[in-house]
Amino acid sequence: MAEITTTRTREREAIPGSEYERALQEIAAFIDLGKSGTMVVKDSDRDWELCRQGTVKFYLVPGEFSDTALQDWYVFVHDIKKQSGKHRHQGGLVLYVIEGEGATEVNGELVEWEEGDLILLPFHPDGIEHKHYNRGSGGSAKWLALIYKPVFDHVASELTQTEVYSEYQAGAG
Repeated sequence: MAEITTTRTREREAIPGSEYERALQEIAAFIDLGKSGTMVVKDSDRDWELCRQGTVKFYLVPGEFSDTALQDWYVFVHDIKKQSGKHRHQGGLVLYVIEGEGATEVNGELVEWEEGDLILLPFHPDGIEHKHYNRGSGGSAKWLALIYKPVFDHVASELTQTEVYSEYQAGAG
């Protein structure tokens, strides 16, 4: 029987600072984070904040919470006390109602919803201008937003505030 000999040629070392090597490292880090990043985001690890759109709690924000396994999602809860601010952006996102009942004005049309409903904001050439209302008697109306950033970016979505949440405005003086 003939003896098989293999010869391995040493590969050239990576050129430090090259864009290709940087891209390889970035992809490897993304995959590692997806495998080993935080998989459960505790409610107690996030805070409610008052913003121009209303009272929200962000669970995932691309680039903000760098320890989570998923980095391409905006996930947040909006607590609609009475009514939100109004803003416009492209559709293609999902709102899941987790508490209460209300309505969303979408490009001038009022759409009613209640706990357990799924609100789908559609794509529209001019974007979706919308405002949310709490229709409950004294309780909260809350929904969970799920926005996949690559889609949001792909459709060149803007984000324009057209009316500021009244409690936020009152805090400005």
